[in-house]
Amino acid sequence: MAWQTVSSRVAYENPWITVREDDVLAPDGRSGVYGVVEVRPSVFVVALTDDDEVVLVTTDRYTIGPGSVEVPAGGTDGQDPLVAARRELAEETGLTAREWTRVGVLDALNGVARAVEHVFVARGLAPVTDAAGTAQEQAAEGITAVRTVPFADVLAMVRTGEIRDGETVAALALAALHLGRLV
Repeated sequence: MAWQTVSSRVAYENPWITVREDDVLAPDGRSGVYGVVEVRPSVFVVALTDDDEVVLVTTDRYTIGPGSVEVPAGGTDGQDPLVAARRELAEETGLTAREWTRVGVLDALNGVARAVEHVFVARGLAPVTDAAGTAQEQAAEGITAVRTVPFADVLAMVRTGEIRDGETVAALALAALHLGRLV
């Protein structure tokens, strides 16, 4: 027997998330209540320079504070995931990419959330023409640094805990698998 929803009500909603409370029947037939967070679809970009460096941003996250090291990412805002990935890369790093490869789709926090994440590898990087627009977006999002780090060093940053964002770790793993760096 699978989970069954008996009834559902929205407890909270804003443009980014919806929180539902569902009356359910569990796989064993017991009744219960399940809280579900629905997050708009998002994109994660592992952008690689010609020298095999990963573009990383450091941002101040409201939930955990400053210093979160991540790959460029954000909501799709209803756009096709590739269109959104291109926008997020430009907004957060000031870069465009010539070559895009979709390397996977993730379900984040699937024990409590429905949060679909599309992961891309971007190559052939070049600066955007609207640097002022990028600076405004970075300020609005709390991005304090953009840097490039050799791919092997990025994996070491995951190992040491310098990169702790779970979605970034998962995106880097999918990229590493795609690139043949993990088997």
